[in-house]
Amino acid sequence: MTHRIIIAGEGGQGIMLLGKIIAEAAMAEGRFVTYLPAYGAEVRGGTANCMVIISDSRIGSPVVQEADSLIIMNEPSLIRFAGRLSKKGTAFVNSSLVEGRTSIKGAMQFPFTDIAIRLGNPKCANMVALGCFCARTQLVDIKDVIQIIDENTPAQKQELAIMNKKALDAGQELCGKERH
Repeated sequence: MTHRIIIAGEGGQGIMLLGKIIAEAAMAEGRFVTYLPAYGAEVRGGTANCMVIISDSRIGSPVVQEADSLIIMNEPSLIRFAGRLSKKGTAFVNSSLVEGRTSIKGAMQFPFTDIAIRLGNPKCANMVALGCFCARTQLVDIKDVIQIIDENTPAQKQELAIMNKKALDAGQELCGKERH
């Protein structure tokens, strides 16, 4: 089994963190993983995307030409990457920042940013998306995701870890799955 993911949005939305957590959770589960970040020239506010491949066997290249999953956090990213979704793939689209319904076959739209704002921190929209992605795909175990968050959150920022876990829960609920 090989699963190819493209995660895209704008700088400052936590796109790279989202991809890194998925990659590290899959590594913790003993699978082969590649993680390829790409920043726009502007970084914060510019384009940002990363590609993650998770496989049960060795991976030849970190570049994803055709994605099994897209996690799209804004409209410019939808325009840029919509054509890279495989015919049987699934797109997780942030409807808070994408105007109208998308015509991509396999697209599901969720208000990731709106939910994050309701939780009190719009910057945790990436964790809402991650919770939804994990619940829907079952690609990585949410317990491994939480462990990665805990291991990588500095002691002086534990309130951030708590907020991220609330956002993960909200994302899981959004996709109709049981919480951790």
